[in-house]
Amino acid sequence: MQQGNTTALGITICIILTVVLIGFLAGRDKSSRSSVEEWSVGGRKFGGLLVWFLVGADLYTAYTFLGLTSTAFQAGSVAFFAIPYSVLAYFIAYFFLPKLWRTAKEFQFTTLADYARDRFDSKLLSSLIAIVGVLMLIPYIDLQLSGIMDTLRVAGTGYINVTVVVITSFFLVALYTFFSGIKGPTYTAIIKDVLVWAIMLFMVASLPIIHFGGWTPMIDKVITDAPQLLTIPQSGPKGMMWFATAAIVSSLALFMWAHAATGVFTAKSEDAIRKNSMFLPLYNVVLILVIFLGFIAYLVLPGETDPRFALLTLIQTSYGGIAQGLAYSTIALASLIPCSIMAIGASNLFANNIYRDLINPGVKPAKLTMITRSMVFLVIGLALVFGLLFPTALVSLQLLGVSGMVQIFPAVVLSLFWQKQTREATIIGLLVGLGVTFTVYGTGLSFGIYEGFWGLSANFLTLFILNPLFKAKSTNVSAFLFRKKDGDSALKKGA
Repeated sequence: MQQGNTTALGITICIILTVVLIGFLAGRDKSSRSSVEEWSVGGRKFGGLLVWFLVGADLYTAYTFLGLTSTAFQAGSVAFFAIPYSVLAYFIAYFFLPKLWRTAKEFQFTTLADYARDRFDSKLLSSLIAIVGVLMLIPYIDLQLSGIMDTLRVAGTGYINVTVVVITSFFLVALYTFFSGIKGPTYTAIIKDVLVWAIMLFMVASLPIIHFGGWTPMIDKVITDAPQLLTIPQSGPKGMMWFATAAIVSSLALFMWAHAATGVFTAKSEDAIRKNSMFLPLYNVVLILVIFLGFIAYLVLPGETDPRFALLTLIQTSYGGIAQGLAYSTIALASLIPCSIMAIGASNLFANNIYRDLINPGVKPAKLTMITRSMVFLVIGLALVFGLLFPTALVSLQLLGVSGMVQIFPAVVLSLFWQKQTREATIIGLLVGLGVTFTVYGTGLSFGIYEGFWGLSANFLTLFILNPLFKAKSTNVSAFLFRKKDGDSALKKGA
């Protein structure tokens, strides 16, 4: 790897430190950490624009940009599966997120596991969801670690100890997350998203001109020299069936992630949620163009280039120090800010749905708030240790994470609309779905279909077969969800 650029490195570090400082300033009001609800979901006071920035920063991470260009560099148009999956995800979310948000506000839920616990009166189910959520999030946080490590490795080769800088950066993020709660990543997300739009659009406009004289010559070059990049295989491990099932499973899993649910629960109204479902697909404009950067990298870079460094190496060989610094800092922020939101989601699950529900049900609110905030250091620390020890396992584990997270979809989304869904069938379906997913993944017998699709199919089948064997239990949450239209309302929890 060639020597880094001191100008680019200096700009990257300055922007990162500035954003971290803003994260601390966002929490200067003590109310930010006065309760779990304030710390984790901002008291549900965020308007549509803030939620758009927050959820956008949450879902469009460094892995999105580095991973898509890497996939396009290696496998061509298979990378486009990210476009239909996100379109489907927001379409589906438009119909269930407002109802989920309304229920969460009514009963002060801050996690999906909270909802499942009270919807089915089952601490076992909520704990299972919490355990799955935490375990699946650790590799996802690791990928953010990997993103900033790769960025600093390219920017700072020969100048810095990358591991020390990364550990320091993540410690600072953990510290400002502990201090500021969700307000820290929300306000820094505005900077990150503005940079993403500005820098990515600048790159997709300038790189074809720099290397080919424009977009038309670039596309002509792809058609002539690498036509395989423009087609999706009809069969094989990453053929059309994989493409379609990966898009479906990923779309259903998107808002099952703890960090995505955290972003949704910050909204102040159902209308803000609906508007975000309508306007978040705008990010697909950036995604489509980023995939083409992978094609450019394939044509421009040497054949021995490591695919995971494709975008970063393309930046390094195409721009001077200032442009490099802005691009690197954008990718670094796309690592650090989602890491903060993910840590909040994982900490909330552990403290509320494992510690409180299973270990210490009588914990006082003030102590629970401190435990929830403190868990940020444990979550990020585990991610750092795991990422440094097993760097090559991260991408495959994150893909498995999508297949794992989608298994809670019936427990969360289906139960919003199916009054007679039973606790026992839901739990067994979840366990069967996880078992099938891990079995298919471990044996490799997916037959060209995304692993999570097999698991989710088994999950739904088990649920529908077993559900008539049990009796649905009425709870305050189910009464609220299925109250009569004449105005009868459910009692709040504990009333």
